Amino acid sequence: MKATGIVRRIDDLGRVVIPKEIRRTMRIREGDPLEIYTSRDGEVIFKKYSLLGGLEDFSTDLCETMSRSTGAICAVTDRDTVIAVAGGARRELMGKRISPELERIMEARKIYQSVGESPAVPVSEDSDKLRACVAAPILAEGDLLGLVLFVGDGDTVTGETEFKLAQTIAAFLGRHMES
Repeated sequence: MKATGIVRRIDDLGRVVIPKEIRRTMRIREGDPLEIYTSRDGEVIFKKYSLLGGLEDFSTDLCETMSRSTGAICAVTDRDTVIAVAGGARRELMGKRISPELERIMEARKIYQSVGESPAVPVSEDSDKLRACVAAPILAEGDLLGLVLFVGDGDTVTGETEFKLAQTIAAFLGRHMES
């Protein structure tokens, strides 16, 4: 754990303000769920809660099925990180923070496909090598939960099959989270 040097007081309703700099760095937005942990040493720890985090095994199975069907690298993300990968590049992507470009695509709530001259966007902040060719947002009850991705290098071309498959799996995961 890293000390920030920032001290905040608890108000009479038990609230603590998380400083803007920390919210920006940790990508915590208004309305984001935070999980609260305590330690025996008296520490209180806030951790971003991922609704899709509990579906890592299920998401991995879906990615493996999509990868076998298409021969492409497939991934599922929550709002911040890659939580499931199949078809290769697991070491390069698993658990990595998604790129700001991919985050903007997610916030737009529209399916994205790299077409023609437009370059595919990087999946991770750490690497420019692997790029999202198709990105479908996962929505549950109007809430944005993550993305379903088809990933490739800069030369990978995707078609209608990958577009529809990503759209279908994203809709399925969204419906699954609603129930």
